[in-house]
Amino acid sequence: MVRTALLALALSLLGTTAQAQPTPQQRAACEQDYFRYCQHAGTEENAARQCLIRNMRRLNPVCRSAFRKKGKRRN
Repeated sequence: MVRTALLALALSLLGTTAQAQPTPQQRAACEQDYFRYCQHAGTEENAARQCLIRNMRRLNPVCRSAFRKKGKRRN
C-alpha cells in the first residue's frame, strides 16, 4: 500500500498533461531516487518534489531527464 502511494507520488512529480507523461523507465528511476534521497521528506507532494530538485545532481540520468523534459515544455 505504501509503495503504491509512493509510486503515485513519483508519477505526480513528473507532470500531469499527456505531453508531459513520464516513461515507465523514468517513473521507476525517480521512485528509486525518491527512496534513496528523499524518503525523509514524506509523501507530501511538494516536499518530495523539492527534495528531488535539491538532489538533482545526485539523481540518476533517467530520472533527471524527466525533470528536464518537463521544464523544457513550459518554455
